[in-house]
Order: sequence, then C-alpha cells, then structure tokens
Amino acid sequence: MPAASARSRPTLLDVAAAAGVSKSLVSLAMRGDPGVSERTRERILVVADQVGYRPSLTARTLKQGRSMLLGAVISSLDNPYHTEIVASVEAAAEEAGLSVVLAHGSRDRGRLADRVQQLLDLGVDGLVVVSSWVPEEVLAAAARRAPVVMVGRTAAPVVGVDSVNNDDEQGAALVVDHLVARGHTRIAHVTSSTRPAGVARRRGYEAAMHAAGLADRVQVVEPSPAALDALLDDGTTAVFARNDVEAVDALDHALDAGLRVPADLAVVGYDDTMLARRARPSLTSVQQQREVMGAQAVALLGQRLAGRTADVHEVLEARLVVRASS
Repeated sequence: MPAASARSRPTLLDVAAAAGVSKSLVSLAMRGDPGVSERTRERILVVADQVGYRPSLTARTLKQGRSMLLGAVISSLDNPYHTEIVASVEAAAEEAGLSVVLAHGSRDRGRLADRVQQLLDLGVDGLVVVSSWVPEEVLAAAARRAPVVMVGRTAAPVVGVDSVNNDDEQGAALVVDHLVARGHTRIAHVTSSTRPAGVARRRGYEAAMHAAGLADRVQVVEPSPAALDALLDDGTTAVFARNDVEAVDALDHALDAGLRVPADLAVVGYDDTMLARRARPSLTSVQQQREVMGAQAVALLGQRLAGRTADVHEVLEARLVVRASS
C-alpha cells in the first residue's frame, strides 16, 4: 500500500492512491455523501486512518463557510460548576458534529476579553460564555461577529446575545423554605458576590426570609473563617452559601469546630456540583440543570446560524436536592 510522505501532511490524493480510488470519491466519502455506499465509505475511512489523513480545518472552513468549532469561555477552572457546564456543552456539540475550544480568564476582565477575541479570530462558528466577568460591551461586539449565548446572568440583557440561566431567586427561596420547614429560624446567607447570579440569590434569600416572618433574622456574611466563627457563636443553626465551593468551606469549618452537621448546624449550597455529592456529609444543594443548559446553549447557537435574529432568554426552574447536610 503506498504511503504518504513522512515529511508532509497526508492529503486526499494520498488516501486515494492508497485506496485505489479517485480523489473525488474520497472527498464524497469524507463528506458522507449518500451516493457512496457504506461499504466503500468505511473502506476509505480505514485507509485514511492508516495513512494518517486528517481533514484540514482551513480547507473545510473555506469550502463550507463554517469551521464546525464552538468557543467556550469560562471564568476559571477552580469551580466545578464551570467545567461541568462546558462538559454538557461539549456533549451537545459532539452530537451536532461540532468541536469545542475552551478558554478561561481567571476572573480577569481583560484576559477574558482577550480570550473572546482570540476565539473569534480562530473562526469559531459561535461562542458559549459561562462567565459574568466578560464585559457586556465585549459580549455585544462579539455578537456582531458570531452567535453568542450566555449561560448564566448578565446585569441586564445584552442586545444580540441569547441566554440560558437558572432562576436564582426561586432557588434561594427553595433553600429558605426547606430550612424553615426543618425548624430553623436563624438562617444565615454566606456570600460576598456582587455578580448578577450572586445578587439574585441574596435577593431571593431576603425575600423568602421576609415571607417566612423572619425579616429580623436576615443575616448576610462574607465567606471568611472569622465571619463563620461569629455565626457559630451567635446561635445560627443553618447556613446557605452562594455556591457549593463556599458551602463545603462552611461545612469543613463547622466540623473542625466540633459541630455535628446537621444536628448543630445545617449547611446548604448552590449548583449541585460533584462537590455536593462527594462531601461528607453529602451536601444539600440547589441544582442547576447543567445538561439542559449546555444542550440549550448549543441549540440556540444553531438557531442563530440558521437565521434567527430575535434574542432569546430562557430561565430554567431551580430544584433543591436534599442530602444529609440539612
């Protein structure tokens, strides 16, 4: 079987020569053309793999007007919520025949803006942004070049940008209602976030506390050891943290202080990431429907590419997953 030169990248001609067919037949087989029998197509694909042929992204982009790449931008890699969203985006993209290129910016607005620009310059067909740290003017400018979907919240809708997010106020209310039903009246909210989702969760917590007749018991503290110590000293019996990372920190702090969870202190998180399932005791947490969010983000990009121009903003119902910590 003739082999491609080791000094150059294998081409369609190399595959055709190795398979004993024409270049045009190889091209049709690679595209999945119905005029090529499945048996012939499989044989050509086997030969292509043997000679090391891989389709050229540049050539494919020029021919199809599409790169078949989606860009995904996240704030950072240290919160499982972001990486689990990207995993769901990648799963949905793969089903659509697309690949995902990931970039993160360590919660730095300038770096995140640069990452958005780099992905657009790469020629991605669309962007999924899982970061409220990307400046809104950057999102608006990006949407003029390619479809953009925000998974999460912005302070206000950005023209040209679709969004999919969880109902954060409802999610916070579910937490308060659950804890009140368990007999708690000293429920503190641990957060320092000024990001849109964090603000919405605080708003939902405060509204639910008022609705439960506990307006005078509203307490919001930063996620610091000193603040947690103060909570434990003043008789707080339940803590609702703005995400699972901070909830696990609160859980560890309580256990280190010799408290029993949930007998002495109930702890609830938000996001229902792998941390919630692996913590001991396992963590009650508000579930964001990450698989749905990723699939919807990819679907919305597809609709934009197909010609939709009206903005779409989808809000998913929050769910509380009750575990041992409450």
